[in-house]
Amino acid sequence: MNTVLELERVSRTYGRGPHPVHALRELDARLYAQSLTAVTGPSGSGKSTLLQCAAGLDRPTSGTVRLAGREISAMGERELTRLRRERIGFVFQSFNLLPTLTAQENVLLPLRLAGERRDPARARRMLARVGLDGREDARPGELSGGQQQRVAIARALVTEPDVVFADEPTGSLDQETAAGVLGLLREAVSAYGATVVVVTHDPAVTALADRVLRLAEGRLVTDTAEAGMPV
Repeated sequence: MNTVLELERVSRTYGRGPHPVHALRELDARLYAQSLTAVTGPSGSGKSTLLQCAAGLDRPTSGTVRLAGREISAMGERELTRLRRERIGFVFQSFNLLPTLTAQENVLLPLRLAGERRDPARARRMLARVGLDGREDARPGELSGGQQQRVAIARALVTEPDVVFADEPTGSLDQETAAGVLGLLREAVSAYGATVVVVTHDPAVTALADRVLRLAEGRLVTDTAEAGMPV
């Protein structure tokens, strides 16, 4: 399998003095193309820090992060910002949609920020794929929480990124709506060849994942792919 994302001996420490916080401790992991990986563990285990370092939102204190063969941990801020816009998709628990923009305009936002031609037909196709055909002109306040998360997924996929990072994407949704969102993330892998990494506490996510990484105290304690274990 092709490696899309590689973390090599990645550590992240916050604070100085006698009581620094070691959020990640020499963590090694490889994430593969066209797969859904769930990252789980108790609160404070380093899940969100792993996502932030892997996505270039935070820099590791030591170690190396490579995305599609490129070392992003050594990039300058301008190059890193461009890479995030063009090659990484994000889905958050809070949706992060701009309230004054329509669903279609929110989906097109990554293309606009990357300086690409805005293609309304492309946005409409993405919205149709996530079950929002006909809601292109609706603003976030006119959509349910599940529909807003569907817009966020369409926005994350519109640039055809190397990897999509989802941080607790079902955390604010009821069980039925969450199941629909999980189905979309699963379909993004199976139908569109996406690589998806989901940070989660939700056992329903781990049940759908191809692979589960379990963290504790900043260390990788279980990798179901490496251990040959069923998810």
